[in-house]
Amino acid sequence: MAKKYKSLHPDEPLLHPDHPRPVTRRDFIRQGFMTGGAMVTGNALLNMFLCPEQAHALSADVSGMDIGINCAVGAGGALKVPFITFDLGGGANFAGSNVMVGGQGGQADFISTAGYSRLGLPGDRLAGQTDASGRGNGDFTDNSLGLTFHSESALLAGIMDKLSPAAAAQVNGAIIPARSDNDTGNNPHNPMYGIAKAGAAGSLLSLIGSVSSESGARSLSPAAYINPEIRPTKVDRPSDVTGLVDTGELLSILNQQDAVRVMEAVARISNAKVGGIDPGLSSAGAETSLQQLIRCGYVKAADIAENFANPQALNPEADTDIVDDTTGIFTSAEFNAEREFRKTASVMKMVVNTLAGAGSITMGGYDYHTGDRIVGERRDVRAGRCIGACLEYAHRNNLPLMVYIYSDGSVFSNGTLDDTPVDEGSVQLPGGKGVWTGDNSTTAASIILVYKPSAGRPVIRGVDAAAQAARQQLGYYRSNGSLETAARTPNGFPILAANNVNMLVNTVLLNYMALHHNTQNNGLNSLLTEFNGAFPSHGLGSDTALDDLIIFDGIVDGTINNAI
Repeated sequence: MAKKYKSLHPDEPLLHPDHPRPVTRRDFIRQGFMTGGAMVTGNALLNMFLCPEQAHALSADVSGMDIGINCAVGAGGALKVPFITFDLGGGANFAGSNVMVGGQGGQADFISTAGYSRLGLPGDRLAGQTDASGRGNGDFTDNSLGLTFHSESALLAGIMDKLSPAAAAQVNGAIIPARSDNDTGNNPHNPMYGIAKAGAAGSLLSLIGSVSSESGARSLSPAAYINPEIRPTKVDRPSDVTGLVDTGELLSILNQQDAVRVMEAVARISNAKVGGIDPGLSSAGAETSLQQLIRCGYVKAADIAENFANPQALNPEADTDIVDDTTGIFTSAEFNAEREFRKTASVMKMVVNTLAGAGSITMGGYDYHTGDRIVGERRDVRAGRCIGACLEYAHRNNLPLMVYIYSDGSVFSNGTLDDTPVDEGSVQLPGGKGVWTGDNSTTAASIILVYKPSAGRPVIRGVDAAAQAARQQLGYYRSNGSLETAARTPNGFPILAANNVNMLVNTVLLNYMALHHNTQNNGLNSLLTEFNGAFPSHGLGSDTALDDLIIFDGIVDGTINNAI
């Protein structure tokens, strides 16, 4: 009699006989021994960030002080498209079993049965065949999010569990087949500093992340873009968020107007003194940056007292769109029981409301080649629920959002099937897909999802359906199920992201900036000028090549206040 297999809980750590025991923080995250968050201490000035309650204006002389481009002041921030990235540590599967992939023609340019088997899809679950489950399009595909998923995708099932049909109808996406090294946080995957360089800045913080690291995530950021002035502030639970909003006893002693006057006076005194910094201590440029940092701290403190008086307004748990047993994205029971939901809610509250320009959410335990399928499916459902929550929250706030999902490497299947069904509360999926046998960097990919508040999905750039299909899958797979590392666009330009993680980040940055330009109305030239100016060493090629790498037409013109 066969021994009954007991699958691992999504929070249980992963032990592999062919892997060494974890020794670094990143190792512990990918195998699920640590969560995607940690404690951090920081400058006392950072503890004075509050949530907007009502907007006013600082005195002209204070607001006019030279505080530098990285010091956001005011209730709106830079008003760029909010950006959230998910770092699934360990090597998650995205291609085939979750998002459909194909050859040079795009997602519907099917590869071989053996190739899909390597990606975890058995021969009786391939696109184009009749789907008796009643999900999706009836042929094992699902276009609920514009991007074509497998109808039995655990990631999609999790997303749709939290995303309303109305919100789903305004989402579109793309998959980028791109190789990265397995089981390491040393891939420079994280685009956060580049997103800030592209203009994103919140009214309180430029960047936040759920891990206390230089990137705010498990994976590294490209070294060329790291800016210590805007190092991500750690946020991974509601108490972290409310812990950012401590003004001491000032507002309990003084009324708001008097508190602002006091802080403005302090800013003026500081400004008068900061000019006396000994220029012999540093170069002129460094002296200017130091002066700006000092001014920023005091001006920011005055701005907080002026515009952000109620700390509890920032608490995601107090937001009934996020937590409510009747109307919330999460019920109070699941919110209290699931740390990943609390982490996601904390980051999305700040980013979607433009309090932070961009945020990273790290989730551990995605090194799930455990010789079965169910362990990975359950973790994919949970990641999907967190992704869906972010998109739904953007929908409820009528604000755009770009979500970028990546992992270090990926996994492959040897074709053995796991019949264990997925039973995750409201998510029910049949078993019968291929077990994950081991790591494989050549089956890797990254996913982009974009929510557009106005009617209709974000438009895939291209003059006809064939051109759009090639952009929605930027790169392609060989017949054997491995990605083509020398992929080219239909016009013959190289897709360098396929085999270079730095180029993958630059491709994501290009597409983030493209969301802010009306490329259908002579906005392409301004986009290319802006991108080349912000990233002069991007290495992606000529302006004509860049045009081939742009996935979406713009959804806003300059800022989120100007919808297209």
